[in-house]
Amino acid sequence: MPPLPPAPTRRAAQLPPEAFKPVARKASAAEKSAPDEVVPVAAVTSPLVDTVVVTAASRKGGRRRSDAPAAVPAVASSRRGAQTPALVQAPVSVVAAVPASTPVATPPVVVSAVVASAPASAAPVVVSPAVVAPAPQSRQRSRGRKAVRSSSGPTKLFVLDTNVLLHDPTSLFRFEEHDIYLPMIVLEELDAHKKGMTEVARNGRQVSRSLDGLAAAQGADIGQGLKLDSTGQRGATGHLYFQTSALDYQLPTSLPQGKADNQILGVVEALRKLHAPREVVLVSKDINMRVKARALGLPAEDYQNDKALDDDDLLYSGALALPADFWSRHGKAVESWQSGPNTFYRVSGPMVAQWMINQFVYFEAPGEPSLYARVTEIRDKTAVLRTLKDYAHAKNAVWGVNSRNREQNFALNLLMDPEVDLVTLTGTAGTGKTLMALAAGLTQVLDERRYTEIIMTRATVSVGEDIGFLPGTEEEKMGPWMGALDDNLEFLAKGEGGNPGEWGRAATNELIRSRIKIKSMNFMRGRTFMNKYVIIDEAQNLTPKQLKTLITRAGPGTKIVCMGNLAQIDTPYLTEGSSGLTFTVDRFKGWPHSGHITLARGERSRLADFASDVL
Repeated sequence: MPPLPPAPTRRAAQLPPEAFKPVARKASAAEKSAPDEVVPVAAVTSPLVDTVVVTAASRKGGRRRSDAPAAVPAVASSRRGAQTPALVQAPVSVVAAVPASTPVATPPVVVSAVVASAPASAAPVVVSPAVVAPAPQSRQRSRGRKAVRSSSGPTKLFVLDTNVLLHDPTSLFRFEEHDIYLPMIVLEELDAHKKGMTEVARNGRQVSRSLDGLAAAQGADIGQGLKLDSTGQRGATGHLYFQTSALDYQLPTSLPQGKADNQILGVVEALRKLHAPREVVLVSKDINMRVKARALGLPAEDYQNDKALDDDDLLYSGALALPADFWSRHGKAVESWQSGPNTFYRVSGPMVAQWMINQFVYFEAPGEPSLYARVTEIRDKTAVLRTLKDYAHAKNAVWGVNSRNREQNFALNLLMDPEVDLVTLTGTAGTGKTLMALAAGLTQVLDERRYTEIIMTRATVSVGEDIGFLPGTEEEKMGPWMGALDDNLEFLAKGEGGNPGEWGRAATNELIRSRIKIKSMNFMRGRTFMNKYVIIDEAQNLTPKQLKTLITRAGPGTKIVCMGNLAQIDTPYLTEGSSGLTFTVDRFKGWPHSGHITLARGERSRLADFASDVL
C-alpha cells in the first residue's frame, strides 16, 4: 500500500496508519440484488498536495468499511457482467471528509475527478483533481467590491498648494478615494504662516495639528503613505504622501528655481513622469499658478469643495411665479378655508415637487385676481399655501415703513413672523435691506416687546486702504463702520410720530440708541444671545466659518437677519460661490424656521438704480 498523503488537520495527522486501513464486510442480499453498485470512497485531502486517494470495491466484494472517520460516499455506476477491466471515463464528485471530532472551519470542498474502474484485486487508485476548490464565499464578496471600485477608474494623485490648506484646513479630507501629495516647500510655507491671530494663521495651525494626528496614528508609515481615514474621517479613503527625497525635474530657465510656486510646479512635473500613466493634478487657489501650470502642460484645477454653487447654477431666490394657466389647471382641485385674517389653499399636482417650505409663490395676470402666498406645508404632492399680510397698505406700516414692491412685501412678512428664526436678504444696493430689517426690529423690540434689544454687527472689511487704528471703546471703534445704521435711524426717526419737535426727536433717538447695541465680530466667540434681534450686515464679506460662528450664537427666542449684496464682495479670495452668505442661503432653504428673499428692485433713487445697472 503506498504511503498516505498528509492529513488535513493536526488531529488527523496524529492518527496511526491503521486507522485509515479499509475493513471488508459481507454484502447483504439487498446489495447483491441491486442493479448498480455503490462504491464508497475514503478520501483524504491535503491543502499542500493536490491528490485524492480513492479506495474502490470490486464488483464481487460488495461494500468495504473503514475504521477511519466516515467519508461522504460517492455514487459510481458500472455495468454488471464485465469480465475484463475497462477504462471508463466517468466524472465522480469526491467530497473531502474531515474526522468527526475535528471542528470544521470551512465548508466541504468538492472537486471533480475522473475515476477508472478496476478489478477487485487492483490497488487503490490515485486520482488528481481536475478543478481547484473554490474560495469561501466571504472572500469572493470582498474581491467583488474591489473589482467594482477599480472599474470606476483609477484614483488620481492631487498635489495641494499651500493656499488651499490655508483657505480650508479640512481640505485634506475632501478628496474621497484619491491620494494627496504635499511637497516639502508646502510644509515650509505652512510653518511661516502659523504665527499670528488672523484667520490664515489659525487655519495653518489647524492643518499642522491634522498632519501631526495622521503621522501619530497607529501603524502610520510616512514612506508608504498615511491613511487619511485613520483619524476618523470616513469620507477620505485615500493616502497622504510627503516629499521625502529630492525629485528630478526640468523647468524653463525663465522660471526662477528659488520661488515656492515654481518648486511645486517642478514636483508636479516629476510626479507625472514617476507615476505615469496615473493622472497627477495640481490643486491651487492661485489663478496665476494655474495659468503657469497649463502653460507647461501640467493639469491644474481650482479647489471646488468650498463653493456652494457652480457657476452655471442659480442661487435660490425664495420666490416663484406661478404659470399663467395655474387656476385653469388647478382651480377645481384647490381646497380653501379661512383662519383669522389669512386664507389657506391646499394645492395638488406635479408642480408641488418644485416648491420648498417658506417659499413665496405669486400669480399675476391681467384680468384675473392676483395671489401672493407662502408655502407652509408640503406632504407628498400636496402643499398648503397661506396668503400674506399686505405691508404696502398704510395701516400695516412697520415703524412708518411700507413695502414698495412685491419682494419687499415678502421680506417684511418674513421679518415680522416670530416662527422664522433666520432671515437672509440679498439684493443690489438701494433695495431696502437694512431699512426693513431695522424697522422690523424696532417694532418688535419697542412696540411688541418680543425681543429685548437689537444687536448689530458687520464685517469690518474696507473698500479701499485701511485708515489705521481707531480710538475709543468697542462701540466707538465700530462707529465708522455703522454709517448705514445712522442713515437709516435718521430716516426712521423722521417718519415716526409726525412732527414731534426737536425735544421729541431727541428723546426718540435716545430711546432707539439705548435698545441698539453695536458689537464686533472679533468678540463673538462663546457668547449666547437670548431674546435678541441680531442683524448681520454686509454678510457677503464673511466666510462660511465666520457666518457659522455668528449664527450659532443664537439662543432661545433669538432672530437673526443676514443681509448682503453678492455683487459687492470686498474680501480677498471670496467669490459669489464661496461666500458665507451663499452657503447660508443654500443650506437653510426648505427649513421650516428660515426664509430667504432676493430683492430685485432698488428704491433708493433713480441715480442709484441706474448706477447699479450700468457700472
